[in-house]
Amino acid sequence: MSADQPVRNEWVKLEHGDALIAVDLQNDFMPGGALGVREGDTIVEGVNSVMELFSRGGLTVVLTQDWHVPEHYSFASAHEGRNPFDLYEASGLGPVLWPDHCVQGSEGSDFKKGLKTVFANAIIRKGYHKTIDSYSAFIENDKKTPTGLEGYLRSRGVERIFICGLALDYCVFFTAVDGIRLGFKVYVIVELTKPVGSPPESISIAMETMTDKGVHFIHADEIRPRS
Repeated sequence: MSADQPVRNEWVKLEHGDALIAVDLQNDFMPGGALGVREGDTIVEGVNSVMELFSRGGLTVVLTQDWHVPEHYSFASAHEGRNPFDLYEASGLGPVLWPDHCVQGSEGSDFKKGLKTVFANAIIRKGYHKTIDSYSAFIENDKKTPTGLEGYLRSRGVERIFICGLALDYCVFFTAVDGIRLGFKVYVIVELTKPVGSPPESISIAMETMTDKGVHFIHADEIRPRS
């Protein structure tokens, strides 16, 4: 299954216990940013609409934010002789090295202008441990260090999560798979996410794995408001 293949229609009515997670809608992931995702800016308006839908229903909305220290080990610049997108595997890092991006307090780490953060109940920051990257909103790439998101959602009685944001083949993918592993029912809003596509097979691997794990795929207009 590829990112541009059609998905089955599935009408879902929002209910108590639902949450929306909008992943890493930051300047550095927008076109022209340090790690720009092609057409990443085109989903912001749709994300705003879905955040408002959840917020008006009294449901949980969470934003995530990549929040790296300078010289983070996931950056190619931290490894002599390495370039961005070089293949690289180490504990808590990989499968590629990245350009410097989303450095704490930088303009690149800020949310995209126009993103209506007023609808968010919480912001989860991740990737701030220098030697560990963090794709999933739930747990860092060492698979041991929690971000605190699971506990927050449990405390609010969340059972189903809806995920959108950037990027499909990394932070959205890992968040979705970890959500399933932790026992949540997971929906990915397909037109409100875009992929990086590095390495080239990352998109197909992400889509196939999410399908195999039981992630549901849905369009925003198939989400019905809570009564």
